[in-house]
Amino acid sequence: MSLVVYLAAFVFGMTSVLLLRRPRRALRNPLAVSTCVSILLGALVFVCAAPATLARVNALTGVPNFGAPLTYGMICAYSCAVLVLLINWRGGPRALVRRLVLRCVAVYGVLVAAVVVLFALADARTERLTDLDTYYASTPFMREMILLYLLGHAASMLVMCAVCVRWAREVSGPLRTGLRLIMVGALVDVVGFTAAKCTAVAARWTGHDLDFLSTTVAPPMASLAALLCSAGYLLPSAVAQWRAWGDHRRLAPLWTLVRSVSTAPKPPTDWWQLPLARLQWREVSIHDALLVLAPYFDHRVRTRVRDDALRAGQPPHQARLAAEAAMLADAARRAAAREEPPESAGSYRLHATEVSGTGGLVELAQALHPRPARTSARDGAAPSSLSGSVSEPEEPHVA
Repeated sequence: MSLVVYLAAFVFGMTSVLLLRRPRRALRNPLAVSTCVSILLGALVFVCAAPATLARVNALTGVPNFGAPLTYGMICAYSCAVLVLLINWRGGPRALVRRLVLRCVAVYGVLVAAVVVLFALADARTERLTDLDTYYASTPFMREMILLYLLGHAASMLVMCAVCVRWAREVSGPLRTGLRLIMVGALVDVVGFTAAKCTAVAARWTGHDLDFLSTTVAPPMASLAALLCSAGYLLPSAVAQWRAWGDHRRLAPLWTLVRSVSTAPKPPTDWWQLPLARLQWREVSIHDALLVLAPYFDHRVRTRVRDDALRAGQPPHQARLAAEAAMLADAARRAAAREEPPESAGSYRLHATEVSGTGGLVELAQALHPRPARTSARDGAAPSSLSGSVSEPEEPHVA
């Protein structure tokens, strides 16, 4: 059983590592901190609950079952961290958030203290590594300690379920799916872990033996709950990174065209840079290059290609993209050849700079034709590299 528990701890721990890629930046974000703290505490709960860890702790301290209050205290701390995460997730005035966090910490701090005091008062001299909850279910003070940690943990999981249900109705996409996964994980925890252990303990009170619920059912269900919650935490970030990788790849034609004139600082070449960070660097560099090329925009090129596209039956938006792509390609050629700006140059704002996000740049990149220019546009004609986009334009990708 220790292997299963350690595996769940590893999954929880890796989740926090993936979410905390940049510690300095993350430490300034209360939501990121509370998320990683709750995940790390969840991983520590699994490490402490493993029978091998319990045996080692008991041997080091010389106190039979000393690992029990340590594990239960960790569970209470994890439950508190979950509620703090929900408070920071919800947001609101800073004073209110701080007040709610302090109240939550105070309540669960008292709960942890009660667990320690009750264990000190109890007579638990027989070491139990896997069935302590049921073995001491009727022992004074141990009984109260077991019920306290189970009820405190169940309360935090039920609150998480309620919050996830409410928020899932207000959002969409990967965030909604992530919230639903977290909700399912919390329900599995409540039903498969807390309810199973409470049922086994109550059975002992009535003279029945349902210890398998506590020793066989509860641990793997807790591990499954951890896996589902980890997937819920990671899903929105993973989807965002996947989309960023796709946009980064689709911006390649545009970046290849303008990279020689960009004056933005070069992006870091670290292999561990995530796609979202790479995409942000590429966006900044492309926008910088567009500013540099703006004086070279020849509006005769843009007007001619746009009119040809409209006559060919293209939608106005697609015709505008084809025209802007032709004008940009001509401007890049002029800048590379160190030519003087055209006489028809003037102020013009590209569609890609009018919209927020990466979608406009992606559309502009997809409007560029991959074939290199072969004819000059010095006299106002569209470069041949983009002439095909008028007669047979490609469908622009909308991010």
